[in-house]
Amino acid sequence: MTSASRSIAVAVSGGLDSLYALIDLHARGLAAMALHARLLPPGIENDPVPGLTRICERLGLPLHVVEARREFAERVIRPFVTEYAAARTPNPCARCNARIKFGLLLDAARDLGAVHLATGHYAAWAEHPIYGPALRRGTDERKDQSYFLALAPGERLASAVFPLAEQNKAQLAARLAGLDYKAPLPGESQEICFVPGNAYRPFMRQQGVALPGPGPIELADGRVIGRHEGLWLYTEGQRRGLGLSWSEPLYVLAKNTTRNALIVVGRDALLADSCTGRELNELVPRALWPDALYVQTRYRQRAVPATVHVDSDRIAVRFAAPQTPAAPGQILAVYDARGWVLAGASIAS
Repeated sequence: MTSASRSIAVAVSGGLDSLYALIDLHARGLAAMALHARLLPPGIENDPVPGLTRICERLGLPLHVVEARREFAERVIRPFVTEYAAARTPNPCARCNARIKFGLLLDAARDLGAVHLATGHYAAWAEHPIYGPALRRGTDERKDQSYFLALAPGERLASAVFPLAEQNKAQLAARLAGLDYKAPLPGESQEICFVPGNAYRPFMRQQGVALPGPGPIELADGRVIGRHEGLWLYTEGQRRGLGLSWSEPLYVLAKNTTRNALIVVGRDALLADSCTGRELNELVPRALWPDALYVQTRYRQRAVPATVHVDSDRIAVRFAAPQTPAAPGQILAVYDARGWVLAGASIAS
C-alpha cells in the first residue's frame, strides 16, 4: 500500500452506496481505513458493525467505529425538533452533512492520520476552470445529492472524495453482487434516519417539546373555512390531508405563527415569485458567479432561473417565473447552468 493510500478514510454507514465507495477505492489502492459513526439510539436500525467488520477483514482494511450519538442528538436531532415545533420544515440531512459527516467525522479521520474523507454521496468535488475546486452535481440526476451538501463549508469539502460522482445507482447493486458483497443495511435509506418508519407525529410527541395546537384554516382574504390540528403538521405547497371540502383543490400557502393560522389558496394563487435565506454558505466567491443563476429549494425539484441578492449572510431570491412556495427551514442551493454549486442557505421565508 502506498503512502498516498494511507491518507484516505471512507465513511461507511452500512448501506450500499458507502460500501461501493469503499470497495471501489480499495480496488484502486486508495482506501486506507473505514470509519463508521454510531449516530442513532439502539433499536432504530440493525447494527451494521458486525457486517462491516467482516467486509473490512476480507478487504484487509481497519474499521474504526466513532461514537457520535450525543453529538448527533445535539447537532442534528435537537435542532430538527426545535424547528419542527416552530412550524418550520427543517432539512436534517443537509445539517448532518455539514455538522457530522464533514464536521465530527472528518475531524475523527484527521485524528487517525487521514487527509481525505470519502463518502457515498452522488456528487463531485472537482476543478472548475474559473471557480477552482468546487462542488457540482453527480452524473446520476435521479440520485444527485449536491443539494444536501450545499451547507457544508468549502474548506471542509476540499477534503472530500466522492467515488460515486460518475456512477449510476441502478448499476451498483448488481456490481456488488457480482463481487460477492452484500451491504449490511441493503434497503434504501429512509427519508430521515432517526424517525422510525418516517412516522413524524409520534416521534415529535415523544420529544418533550411544546407543539402548537389547533387553529383556524383561512383563505387569503381572511375567511375561516376550517380548523387545522397544529401548524407543525403542515408544509407549504401541501394539498392532501387538509380535511377540507371546497369548490376547488386547496393548497397550503403559508403558516402564520403569530395567529396560529394556516393560510390556504387555490392552485392559481399558490405560486410565489421570491424567497429569502439565512446562514449563507458561499462555496464560490461571488465575484466569480456568472450572470445566469439557478436556484433549487426542494430536493425533488429542478433548479430554476432566478436573480439573487446577497447581504452579509442573508440571500434574497427572485424567480424568473413563479414557483411553489419555499418551505422555511429547507435548503436553497444556488447553481450555475452546468450544475456547479455556488452557495447554499437555510430558507427563512
